[in-house]
Amino acid sequence: MSQLRRFIGLMSGTSADAIDAVLVGFDSNGTTHLISSHTLELPADLKTRIIAAQTRADALVRDICEQDVALSLLYAAAVKTLLEKANVSASEIEAIGNHGQTVLHAPEADHPFTLQIGDNHRLAELSGITVVGDFRRRDIAAGGQGAPLVPAFHRTLIGQTETAAFLNVGGIANISVIAPDRTTGFDTGPGNTLSDAWIRKHQQRAFDASGAWASTGTVNEPLLERMLADPYFSRPAPKSTGQDYFNLIWLENLKVDELAPVDVQRTLVELTARSASDAIKFSGCERLYLCGGGRHNDLLTERLRSLVAPIEVTDTHTLGVDADFMEAVAFAWLAKQCLDRASGNVPAVTGAQSERVLGVIYPRAD
Repeated sequence: MSQLRRFIGLMSGTSADAIDAVLVGFDSNGTTHLISSHTLELPADLKTRIIAAQTRADALVRDICEQDVALSLLYAAAVKTLLEKANVSASEIEAIGNHGQTVLHAPEADHPFTLQIGDNHRLAELSGITVVGDFRRRDIAAGGQGAPLVPAFHRTLIGQTETAAFLNVGGIANISVIAPDRTTGFDTGPGNTLSDAWIRKHQQRAFDASGAWASTGTVNEPLLERMLADPYFSRPAPKSTGQDYFNLIWLENLKVDELAPVDVQRTLVELTARSASDAIKFSGCERLYLCGGGRHNDLLTERLRSLVAPIEVTDTHTLGVDADFMEAVAFAWLAKQCLDRASGNVPAVTGAQSERVLGVIYPRAD
């Protein structure tokens, strides 16, 4: 094996439940090697404040600034633990690729924007490692959606002859389709974000483990039809979305409080499965790779397998990438791309004018 270039990837997704940290090595052949991983749960009070910032139009700038600093301290702690687990020193790491925590994402606004917080200046100071962050805004400046960005990395994992799809189910679900002659992708709609919000409201639990609560309910077809009638689902790609759109306010506007809560939960799982499977079936893929926390929802996985049959369904472990850490690994790769002045976006996915080097470099202190 050739000498590895080592990078760290950090990801805290739309659900704002935890920070995923990975130590990744890239060899001269372009092969990705996951060396170590670590997950750090976000404190409950910080998670509550982040979700409020994502969903409330009156979120205070001061509160977002405080979250920005609080997250950077947690990112630094995750990096420290990761390095200790791997017995690797900070000096051996070329850079940290930090996605940051999305609080607002509005690529369709009159003045399109996206905002990820988690102070990268402070992270570089605390870790002693160069940080690459703020990946999405350059793509938006170039006319794109700023998301999804992971399809460019997915393309490095697939051979030149097959057509495969990746479905990442986090707070928002997104699909990548990798074919010999094209790479496409977009956000299919809500992943876990609505079902997590609904179970927090009715059962004071962070998430529906394995889809156990939803499994005891029944799909309400009229509600599902109203959900799928939202213009987002019929809008052509490129498109992306976030929790500032698909949230509890969106759900409650559908008159769900008149229904049995468990049936709403079951219908939300079906919404994720239907919106994602429609995109998968249309893709022409031969194989579907699942990744993200949502794949642990047994009910959702079962529904996806049923809806996309006879497409083969597996997960990204078969490609050498832990399915729970796919996005963190991708942002380590995006950091490498930035340092190499190589493109990190796929214009056919995001809608950007052309390929761009993504990210801002925050040098370590010498």
